[in-house]
Amino acid sequence: MPRRSATMLAATLLLIGLLCASVLTKVPFTEMSPGPTYNTLGAQDKTGEPVITITGHETYPTSGHLNMTTVQVTGAKYQPSLVSAIVGWMRDDVLVVPHDNVYPKGQTDQEAQQQNAEEFASSEDSAKTAALNQLNIPVGTEIIVSSVSSGGPSEGKLHAGDQIVAVDGVAITSRSQVAEQVMKHKPGETAVFTVVPHAKAAPVPNPADQVQVPITTAKAPGEDRAIVGISPGVDHVYPFKIDIGLQDVGGPSAGLMFALGIVDKLTPTDLTGGTFVAGTGTIDDDGTVGPIGGIRMKLIAARDKGAEYFFTPADNCAEAAKGTPSGLTLVKVDNLAGAVKALDAIRAGDRAALPACGK
Repeated sequence: MPRRSATMLAATLLLIGLLCASVLTKVPFTEMSPGPTYNTLGAQDKTGEPVITITGHETYPTSGHLNMTTVQVTGAKYQPSLVSAIVGWMRDDVLVVPHDNVYPKGQTDQEAQQQNAEEFASSEDSAKTAALNQLNIPVGTEIIVSSVSSGGPSEGKLHAGDQIVAVDGVAITSRSQVAEQVMKHKPGETAVFTVVPHAKAAPVPNPADQVQVPITTAKAPGEDRAIVGISPGVDHVYPFKIDIGLQDVGGPSAGLMFALGIVDKLTPTDLTGGTFVAGTGTIDDDGTVGPIGGIRMKLIAARDKGAEYFFTPADNCAEAAKGTPSGLTLVKVDNLAGAVKALDAIRAGDRAALPACGK
């Protein structure tokens, strides 16, 4: 074989080998892409039931959209090939990020799903609280059993969600009081908890449902103090029932749009005026809006669905402004009150009054 032909064959074989290696070689990255959006004023796709249902309080007709947005993420075990990652980096509708940024080292799919579910439940609670605070509707609190230690003194006696009314007859109004009362005992002594079992605690606990549960305290590991093996938490008590029902959605980023949906349903004024608004952002009980991940993917999802405006957490504005889809107007949001004010401006057609990203 002539030397030139042999060289070309060797180069071709080497190129084929490199291409095969790049296809087979896995790299430690995760891929994100635009996910579904859900109108918090509308119905669930799978069941046809409202996303937000309010009972026990007057509600009002709504129109338009207040869509929460999501991101689709590849699973914890998935790793793209080098070629797939390169293609993803070149696309506008795929975001390739280091695997450990999404899934901490060692976290399984099941653990990630559990964490997302817990964050989603917490965001629902904060959305309800922030919405009612915005409308000056009082929200109460109660102290509950947040978790029970496996093998601890309270296992099988107290349960997550039980309302703690008193310890040794002393009324409990804060989490710290629980430990204070327990530590008045020596290890091995009995602390008597007055609780309303979780199954009977909602929506309005009945004093007749209170039960007394004696717990024999144990010694804290490495310390000479009494413990009962629970973690107390704070739960909100609402004056009427608010149900948020969505399946297969997790994480905390829907808080803002849930809160706006609740406010709209409880407000005589139709807040959107028929406009298609989408958005994202975590929310605290006081209405503060926080940043989220995957903002570029959420912008694409919102615009593809038909959104005209996108409510953007202030800390996400810089990134969002770099890749805003054509026809989508970014609205900077710091808190729930500001978001409601922005809806007033949108309804009035006053674009100049909107707090834009970059201002």
